[in-house]
Amino acid sequence: MSIAFLKDERKELIIKQVSLHTRMSLTDLAAVLNVSEDTVRRDINDLSDEGKLIKIRGGAMSKAYHHSSQLQETYAHQSKIAIAEKALTLLHDGMLILMGGGTTIREFIKMIPADLKATFITVNPLTAVELLDKPNLEIIMIGGQISRYSQMSVGGEVYQRLSELKVDLCIMGTNAIDPKEGLTDSDWETVQAKKAMIRAAQKVAVLAISEKMNSVMRMKVADLQQIDYLITELPTDSLQLAPYRTGKTQVF
Repeated sequence: MSIAFLKDERKELIIKQVSLHTRMSLTDLAAVLNVSEDTVRRDINDLSDEGKLIKIRGGAMSKAYHHSSQLQETYAHQSKIAIAEKALTLLHDGMLILMGGGTTIREFIKMIPADLKATFITVNPLTAVELLDKPNLEIIMIGGQISRYSQMSVGGEVYQRLSELKVDLCIMGTNAIDPKEGLTDSDWETVQAKKAMIRAAQKVAVLAISEKMNSVMRMKVADLQQIDYLITELPTDSLQLAPYRTGKTQVF
């Protein structure tokens, strides 16, 4: 059914979608709102001027994902704290860990014990900077061209470096996850980087608030069967998690 939204309603929905998924393209927002990309672009310009989101090339990004973000700007903050606490159980001394970025990852980094001795590799500059607060960690940054969409290093050299790795654990966020369609995103370079990260890991953990479950974007990152751990804020026995308990994926 086609639904027409008033301008204020469109803006509220844009903020909700951008906050939930961290970033959204003009194309995806236009499809959600059933309006033209020009209309979405004008709304994003207004919201950017109002200080409610950050305008990026081809779309918009949540203020919480920006390096200058404040605690109160993080969407679903308590849920992300709960996820981070669960993810800590995967860590132990001596691990080689590959990590992405995002607001849930940020909460996870804050909780890493100061006495943990491990090596973290990342393609996300903000993640590398945040890890510097942990005195016993070795930190390796794989550099290259930085995507304005995902704030990750992307490109052939980055993918080549990732192909040379075999880490114990890859920890990443996701913009969308579905039992049938797996992990998806809407930016080609970001998808390629995440695919390379998954291939580089013996185990893969995906951190996702439950609102991202049962959602699908245009480009495939990985099947659910390629994920070893799916960590949400929901209770382990939640019925919402039942469809995700397939194959090797552990859900908690």
